[in-house]
Amino acid sequence: MNNKRKISRRDFLKLLAAGSATALGGYLLSEFAPWLDYEEQATETWTAQNFSAPLMTLVHSATLAANGHNTQPWKFAIKDNAIEIHPDTSRRLPVVDPSDREMWISLGCALENMLVAARASGYNAEVTYPEQADFIHVQLSADTPQASPLFDAIPLRQNTRSAYDGRLVKNEDLEQLQALQLEPGVTLQFATNPTAMETFLEYVNLGNLAQYADTAFVDELIAWLRFNKKEALSSLDGLYSACSGNPQVPRWLGQMFVAGTKPQQQADADAAKFRTSPIAVAVSSESDNKTSWVRTGQVYERLALTMTSLEIKSAFLNQPIEVSSLRGQFQSAIGLGSSLPQLLVRFGYADAMPRSLRRPVEEVLI
Repeated sequence: MNNKRKISRRDFLKLLAAGSATALGGYLLSEFAPWLDYEEQATETWTAQNFSAPLMTLVHSATLAANGHNTQPWKFAIKDNAIEIHPDTSRRLPVVDPSDREMWISLGCALENMLVAARASGYNAEVTYPEQADFIHVQLSADTPQASPLFDAIPLRQNTRSAYDGRLVKNEDLEQLQALQLEPGVTLQFATNPTAMETFLEYVNLGNLAQYADTAFVDELIAWLRFNKKEALSSLDGLYSACSGNPQVPRWLGQMFVAGTKPQQQADADAAKFRTSPIAVAVSSESDNKTSWVRTGQVYERLALTMTSLEIKSAFLNQPIEVSSLRGQFQSAIGLGSSLPQLLVRFGYADAMPRSLRRPVEEVLI
């Protein structure tokens, strides 16, 4: 890789004169990274693999779960007929998630994928929640394989951050989502009319204004952004710009753009996307502890897989829950009573976006 072509000063000035900084970033990437095949790596990430140990297949399914900032904050220990899911605290988000609430929700998402894959693979699973220990224990025993559309949806699910096409969700599909099997203490509240949607959006706007005025939040976000395919392929984690419809640029340029984003700009951009979504749903729980967070993650992942099986796209907008001063206000505004909001999700119909990457199973085993 020492045959990289240098850009002359004359060529550089031509680029600046002819186009925007984004065009320059695209030029640099196309000239200096043509050998990087992101789609090939993404396909390998999301395709079922042949592992020497059967339980590694279940771990692979778990690693494809939704998680905050794509930090993949998990480790797995394979025991005799059991798998433990541990938090990887080196990947925590101390600014946006100081209590590790969203980290444990992410582990709940991984657990749900594992349970779906276990049933499809011929295992019965008994879960011990993290009430006494700081990990989730899944005890497995032989059972009859159970085919499921949710298992088929695991490699297709994604957090689709683009604008949607505005079509109403089919009544029969919405009824199926509203009838979703829940976990103890976890509830779903759907916003299915314009008034409810505007209330949700009001607090998303307030959350954006607060977060993007917080330098520490912006710095943490930038640390987990991958501005081009070279960065994404090097780390196999984080938020790759192409997955949210943004152009690939050099890191210095991406950092400059994100750090310079005005709070109102971000609020307006998210509001525009929100308004293309016909429905949103808040996931809440009766308690605010590790077990409740894990169960919240299970319900969300179950909901996301069901949506995927119905060809419905979804995306997080958790700002009013992540800003502590807004969470209680949001809880009251949408009529949750004593139930605590944990996640906010918009959904509707849209084209698929580029898929994110995951670290290989070997890198997440204890």
